[in-house]
Amino acid sequence: MGRIFKFDSDVDTDQIIASQYLLYPSIGEMAPHTFESLDDTFAASVKPGDFVVAAENFGCGSSREQAPSVLKALGVKAVLANSFARIFYRNAINIGLPVIVCKDLHDHVSAGDELELSMTEGVARVNGTAYACTKLPANLQEILDQGGLIASLDKED
Repeated sequence: MGRIFKFDSDVDTDQIIASQYLLYPSIGEMAPHTFESLDDTFAASVKPGDFVVAAENFGCGSSREQAPSVLKALGVKAVLANSFARIFYRNAINIGLPVIVCKDLHDHVSAGDELELSMTEGVARVNGTAYACTKLPANLQEILDQGGLIASLDKED
């Protein structure tokens, strides 16, 4: 179970982590500035196991891999959205951040609600209601369990 941090449509990578922070030498130094332009309390409020819930086209914009990386560094368990920008989705899988398409969720939940996610069942539960989500295939779940595609490939060496 984790709390929901809710965002609307077309959240771009510059809103997730603004370009001026890309000059910082580590993801850990960037992470306190996550979502700064949309919710300046996010980085201080989010706890490991919490969730980001968004509407359409989450992660649009540039291809910066730091966007999913700062979310993972802050302990976000997964991002659930109606849809994702293709490059953000790919970067998230690469670094081991679960990104789940859950089309009915956004319009029926509020920030601060408690969410329970079963990626293997493809179900998100909030306020006593179950919402169908994309069920991850076993091979993708295995990649995420190993910390992402990059970590999975590193283990093959």
